[in-house]
Amino acid sequence: MRGRRIVEHTSRTGPAGAGCPASGLFTAAFTADPWPVYARLRRTAPVHRDPATGLWLVSRYHDVRRVLLDPVRFRPDNTLDAVVRLSVPALRELAAAGFDLPPTLANNGSPGHAGLRRLVGRLLSGGRVAAAVPLVTRLAERHLDRVEAELAAHGRCDLVAALTRDLPFAVMLEVLGLRADVEADDGVDLATLARWNDASLELFWGFPERSRQPRLARLAAGFHRWLGTLADRAEQARPGLLGLLAGHRHPDGTPLDRREIVAVCYFMVIAGQATTGQMLATMLLRALHDRVLWPRLGREPGLAALWAEEMLRREPPLTTWRRITAGPAEIGGVQLPPGAPLLLLLAATGSDPVVFDAPEELRPGRPRGREHLSFGIGRHRCPGAALARMEAEVVLRSVSARLPTLRPVRPPGETPLLGLLSFRAPTEVLVERS
Repeated sequence: MRGRRIVEHTSRTGPAGAGCPASGLFTAAFTADPWPVYARLRRTAPVHRDPATGLWLVSRYHDVRRVLLDPVRFRPDNTLDAVVRLSVPALRELAAAGFDLPPTLANNGSPGHAGLRRLVGRLLSGGRVAAAVPLVTRLAERHLDRVEAELAAHGRCDLVAALTRDLPFAVMLEVLGLRADVEADDGVDLATLARWNDASLELFWGFPERSRQPRLARLAAGFHRWLGTLADRAEQARPGLLGLLAGHRHPDGTPLDRREIVAVCYFMVIAGQATTGQMLATMLLRALHDRVLWPRLGREPGLAALWAEEMLRREPPLTTWRRITAGPAEIGGVQLPPGAPLLLLLAATGSDPVVFDAPEELRPGRPRGREHLSFGIGRHRCPGAALARMEAEVVLRSVSARLPTLRPVRPPGETPLLGLLSFRAPTEVLVERS
């Protein structure tokens, strides 16, 4: 997401224009049903260069796992680069805000990554996640009050707008110690954060037309500026993320600079809301379409957690992730040059029949069910995995228990979907009482 790097990278490997790639891999049809493509790639071209994006698609479980476990040969440097070439007006919007995301977490292959990961891990530890269960339960019930009010008033409700968009934001802000900052800043609320978040995802992981890019860049720049005001408040005496960042030191003993503090906050807020909110929307939609399963989630202990795990395997919100080869490398018998950009198809690995028996079936509690790669593996495994799992279990159980007769308004396959390079989820989950 660094302006100069964006132009250099995409001019070499991206499409000549700024519209959607010509390839059929990132179209609406692919977003609606990607599994046939995944199966074909695993079977016939497990390491395949997509001509429209220049990305090398890696689709088999063991190949992706090997790449993730070798951050020296397969570096994370390109993780946050924009997919398409950004227009000059869009780059100007970002430059005016001083937009810059230096290596900190997901895009950091340096020795400094381990210390920052430990810092974040302190906030997302198992003990803190367990202590947050009452918070998530209260927030779920509060949002369900809104859902019930909308159902009573209008006969239907969108669970994305009423529940899954804002709840993960509220949880993450509380866990990171940033809730008071949002409440104290005029003009910044959860809806504003959602707009900033959505614009950032589309700008850097989507294929926006050139005419749309300046508006998206303006919103992403606004997000960056606001996070800069948070960075200015970072001091060691302060509890939560900002205090930890203020006290953190690089391996050479130097403190984090303002740019680095902003980058950590940017990643944590987006990762905490986007992937978790999309995960919840996907899980709710699929569960609601199963009329036998849905009422059971709220009354059978443990079922919600097991079913959520199966959904993470089969239909994760984070569908892909990127790496770049540090030198000549071989994957699946294919020789790759230095600097080859890889797209690891995480969603394809969860359906690899070599690892998962009958992968197209949802079987809660299946053998090896937690061995999916939806949270990554190794040095860059998602530090918020435990929090996401807990939120999924609490939300599924709470909604089912309170609204066991809820049903989706649209038939299967007709719900609108967000389809970006690395993100796939329903943009609305419209429901009514049966």
